[in-house]
Amino acid sequence: MTALLLGSISTLADTSEIQRDAFNQAFTQHGLDWSWDQAEYRSLLSSNGGQDRITAYAQQRGEEVDAAAVHATKSRIFQESLAAGAAARPGLVETVRAAREQGMKVALVTTTTPENVAALGSALSGELSFDDDLDLILDNSQVEANKPDPAAYTLALADLGEDASDCVAVEDNPGGVKAAQAAGITCVAFPNANTADLDFDGAQVRDRLELADLTGLIGR
Repeated sequence: MTALLLGSISTLADTSEIQRDAFNQAFTQHGLDWSWDQAEYRSLLSSNGGQDRITAYAQQRGEEVDAAAVHATKSRIFQESLAAGAAARPGLVETVRAAREQGMKVALVTTTTPENVAALGSALSGELSFDDDLDLILDNSQVEANKPDPAAYTLALADLGEDASDCVAVEDNPGGVKAAQAAGITCVAFPNANTADLDFDGAQVRDRLELADLTGLIGR
């Protein structure tokens, strides 16, 4: 294994409930009588993209909604909430540092916004330095297609100069798993609080990251 590819901000810190709460606050601010409880929110997470999720939900209800405006409000609330505190997920910091000590590259390969990435980087700065501990950060400003399209992973491999067969990706949602697999990368599912019951399309599921475990997947 030559590179560890972390596929979303929720593979670093479980931000899923912060996200759900931000959606609900945004709905209220935009005068919508929507409220996603955990069960409903979980049912919406099989696809990627918060704005697309809002659009699809409005269509199901036969309502016209400015999804871009609602999502912008949600993103602002989410970023502000992150500043209040987010903790690295089990084994994440140790795995990243062990990978770098062994000469492996570590990248964050996400299709969220650069603002969300920056907010999380600030929140985790006491545990993990995005500047010092990550070799590459990709976000949705650098790719035209969001996951499950493999574009982000294809670009990451090119930028890192690595072969897909030598890398392991870690994803917290089915769309991310499909993107990594489509790029030919071995992928481990690391579900968050709201994706644990979803179908990860054959990917092995973990509740903690361990470098030895991840390196052992290469060549299987």
